[in-house]
Amino acid sequence: MNVFKFGGASVKNAEAVKNVGKVIQLFKDDLTVVISAMDKTTNALEKVVDSYMNGDGKCFEYLQEVKDFHYQIMDELFGDLPEGKAGKKHPVFEEIHNTFVEIEWEIEDVPTREYDYVYDQIVSVGEIISTKIVSAYLNHIGVNNIWVDVRNIIQTDNTHRDARVDWELTEKLAQEKLALFCHPEPVEGRNIIITQGFIGSSSENFTTTLGREGSDFTAGILAFCLNAKSVIIWKDVPGMLNADPKLFSDTQKLNNISYREAIELAYYGASVIHPKTIKPLQNKNIPLYVKSFVNPNEPGTLINENTSEDSLIPSYIFKKNLVLISISVRDYSFIMEDHLSHIFGLFSQFGVRIHLMQNSAISFSVCVDNNQQKLTRLIESLNSKYLVKFNDNVELLTIRHYDNETIAKTTQNKEILLIQKSRNSVRMVMK
Repeated sequence: MNVFKFGGASVKNAEAVKNVGKVIQLFKDDLTVVISAMDKTTNALEKVVDSYMNGDGKCFEYLQEVKDFHYQIMDELFGDLPEGKAGKKHPVFEEIHNTFVEIEWEIEDVPTREYDYVYDQIVSVGEIISTKIVSAYLNHIGVNNIWVDVRNIIQTDNTHRDARVDWELTEKLAQEKLALFCHPEPVEGRNIIITQGFIGSSSENFTTTLGREGSDFTAGILAFCLNAKSVIIWKDVPGMLNADPKLFSDTQKLNNISYREAIELAYYGASVIHPKTIKPLQNKNIPLYVKSFVNPNEPGTLINENTSEDSLIPSYIFKKNLVLISISVRDYSFIMEDHLSHIFGLFSQFGVRIHLMQNSAISFSVCVDNNQQKLTRLIESLNSKYLVKFNDNVELLTIRHYDNETIAKTTQNKEILLIQKSRNSVRMVMK
């Protein structure tokens, strides 16, 4: 059995969904197919959440935009049913209507739960809808499959928007429920399971999410639990590239890198793979392929234990619109362990992720996302004890396998505010 993952770009419209069907038909093995929300649906549903929680009265308007987008795709995919039933809509229309009703129930009354809980209940519906549409379309064209609600498989704690997986229970449920559809010798052809990325369920039976762009992680979880032969992540690029093609015109494909290298690149911000995806695959030595859904027969990128090609091509990772914060003790005493413990506690308390940190004798500097809601509360708390200065709208550039030439080329006409070097990586905060 293999695990496939199709992201939002691969199901962004009716033609893209049809292409998913063509890709799946190229393979003859049993498949568990993980699918994200369609195109920018997650962003659109986040607008619904924000509007609902802010009480600006526009949440139903924003939800209607999401509905119209999906109904348009369904109209193009299904059209009329076979002769004799012309004009009768495919049953998936009613199913999707009922799914949207779940959001309407959530936003009918004034909010009484915290933001993160509401976020998970609403935004998760994007994955439910996309997988129901794709599953229905595949069955419509004769690619028989079973739709499975992954919330019955992936069990988590109740940390909404960044839930932690209960691996033991999830593996047990996967073996009991998913493995039933994956017999070594299926009676009628192969087995195909369609399920969702990004989402899970808590012990209280509330929907949770695994973190933004968490569908890759879902594929890794299911592959681990089912002892898959491989995982293929289908993208709109030919594989993992050494830089963002939107920023660099001369990108190169990484043909084969190690699990360790992939984790490093993902941790530093490479957007092709979710950072948590690699660990469960490495633990069972399951190879990961990143391939193009535009040219599915091309080899793509292979990620496995092989380290021999890791350093052949330098990789560049840009993160923009960040904030560089410098924290120092007001009396100019040393930054000691007790200060750092208190500072880290505040970052954890307000959910501010640190992308880079560096300390000197009297200051501690960090580079973080520009989330004004979180940063305002964090800086207010820090100001009670420390002197806090910051630069906004900075860039963080990470170069793996750098040399002086690559540094000079990428920092031309830039002011370097902070630099860190290790044997294999250089990281620079620039203005």
